[in-house]
Amino acid sequence: MELYACLTARSDALFELCDALLCTDGPVRTLVDLALAPEHRRGHGALYGGLNQGRIDVTRLRRALAGTPLPRAADGRIVLAADVSPWLRPDANTCPDRSFCHTFGRGEGKHQMVPGWPYSIVAALETGRTSWTAVLDAVRLGPGADVAAVTTVQIREVVERLIAAGQWQQGDPEILVVLDAGYDAPRIAHLLTDLPVQILGRLRSDRVMRRPTPPRVYDPKGGRPPKHGGEFVFGDPTTWGTEQAVTVTDTRLYGKATAQAWDRLHPRLTRRAAWIGHEGPLPLIEGTVIRLTVEKLPSGGVNKPVWLWWSATGATPAEVDRCWQSFLRRFDLEHTFRLFKQTLGWTKPRLRSPEAADRWTWLLIAAHAQLRLARPLAADLRRPWEKPAKPNKLTPARVRRGFRNLHTKTGSPTGAPKPSRPGPGRPPGSRNRQPAIRHDVGRVLATGEAYQRPTHHKAGTKPRRTE
Repeated sequence: MELYACLTARSDALFELCDALLCTDGPVRTLVDLALAPEHRRGHGALYGGLNQGRIDVTRLRRALAGTPLPRAADGRIVLAADVSPWLRPDANTCPDRSFCHTFGRGEGKHQMVPGWPYSIVAALETGRTSWTAVLDAVRLGPGADVAAVTTVQIREVVERLIAAGQWQQGDPEILVVLDAGYDAPRIAHLLTDLPVQILGRLRSDRVMRRPTPPRVYDPKGGRPPKHGGEFVFGDPTTWGTEQAVTVTDTRLYGKATAQAWDRLHPRLTRRAAWIGHEGPLPLIEGTVIRLTVEKLPSGGVNKPVWLWWSATGATPAEVDRCWQSFLRRFDLEHTFRLFKQTLGWTKPRLRSPEAADRWTWLLIAAHAQLRLARPLAADLRRPWEKPAKPNKLTPARVRRGFRNLHTKTGSPTGAPKPSRPGPGRPPGSRNRQPAIRHDVGRVLATGEAYQRPTHHKAGTKPRRTE
């Protein structure tokens, strides 16, 4: 009943909404459909009242998620993945704190920037091919937010909660954090050097790295000694030199996977962007660069190499294989996003308040955690055309299909609903005298203040007075 204890206001309505979300068969399309579920004994007014006026102790819920059993790699290591998933609200002009979210495949199948609420999700990954992840944290990114800085703070808090919960102890393998392209992996690794974590991030194919500083040689002409070594250009094989480790692995989907690793490479930092306010000399953030190539792609697309940067040095062939295999497991987080949006209806409600969207998001995360805990207990209720699956191989959607049978065996801490009569509302035919405020998208100044749209007036006219 830890979830019920985390609901500090409108707890009964929020708890029954979570039960209805877990026990309803089929994808969630509207919140009103959840109000019709037998597990939700209150009306749809209480449902929206719980989301709009309820409160959730997110700090306690985060600690509870960190204390649940987490998946681990073969060597007992915890592997975390961080990514951003948008809740698109392109036509919601009355919703505040919207940002431009990068999307692909919407409309004409192009890269587009659509207004919405982006959420940064951190989850623990399993080994092998699976659609299960353990979601541990979610943070909504405000307009103009520094994604790398927010992700760094988020990962730090998640790791500290895992250590406090006893998930990591002194002597255990360091926690591996996997990031996709778009994150500044060297910068995040530099900011998390005091934690037992390793950063593995994907790099663009046009990056240029630098080799270690060459040995200092006396130059009679004088001058400052060099700080960086020769260039390592990803697109120029003549600058690569000899690899420190090479592995070849036979895979079922990709054929032969070849990984090459070069040790002690670092980016050349300049006092721009994120490093403009850095005090003292800029650091040298050394790591291992891994180039992964495969024979074929299952989709038949263009076979391009994948470049990875690992924050550790002196990689062995076994560590190189572990790195690129862990990076492929990062895509399991996409299955979780698809489950949230297509099955659990994460982005279906048309909520105006971003605080209500945060409550709905945390209810989904709590429901997903309950599905993961019920995974070994759920029966395989399969349709005639579906293949049988072992209990530990059931997908989250099939575990949810049998969750109602488990729910009948457990009690509910909620009280009986009290009969009430709806209010009169606005009289028919009367106009709304409190129009909703329209908000601009992603307009935030460098000082953090909201952007005020300037008003232009014609010459010779007075500005209109506003109340």
